[in-house]
Amino acid sequence: MIETYRVEVGGVARDLRLFEVAKGVRIAILNILGDTEFVQAASHELKKKLEGKDFVAFVTAASKSIPLIHQLSVDMGKKSYVVLRKDYKSYMGDALMAETVSITTGTKQVLYLDEKDRALIDGQSVIIVDDVISTGSTLEGMRQILHKANATIAAEAAIFTEGDASKWEHIIALGNLPVWVDE
Repeated sequence: MIETYRVEVGGVARDLRLFEVAKGVRIAILNILGDTEFVQAASHELKKKLEGKDFVAFVTAASKSIPLIHQLSVDMGKKSYVVLRKDYKSYMGDALMAETVSITTGTKQVLYLDEKDRALIDGQSVIIVDDVISTGSTLEGMRQILHKANATIAAEAAIFTEGDASKWEHIIALGNLPVWVDE
């Protein structure tokens, strides 16, 4: 039997499959790719919490949060958003980079800010968005790049934080997911 954990956002419920990320440690996996209904509900709820913030664009790391920042940009009337990529392509020009470690893969990843997007956010205020903030490694990588790009962070937001909720009190989130540790 597959173990799941039920979440609800804006009246839309999902059963998230539990996934072992380390021996005896499981997390609930949220994958919003292709889930238009959930993305729209999450965007609607986050918009309420982000209204009044002064910023030019949303920023996220590829790839699971892309539909969320797209919908947030539409809902909040922003003309563009920025995706930090995990692979460098030559058309990205003079890209900025930072290293991070993903909880789901357990491996080192590199984030890149495209030269075009760098120009968009230079000296501007942005909002960092992620689907789930777990260890904070990806969040820290995004912060490093934005600092290098001379951008300021107006807010940090996620659909969910994970683990010790007190660690994430500064994050604008719609809920907190537990971490299951076998004893």
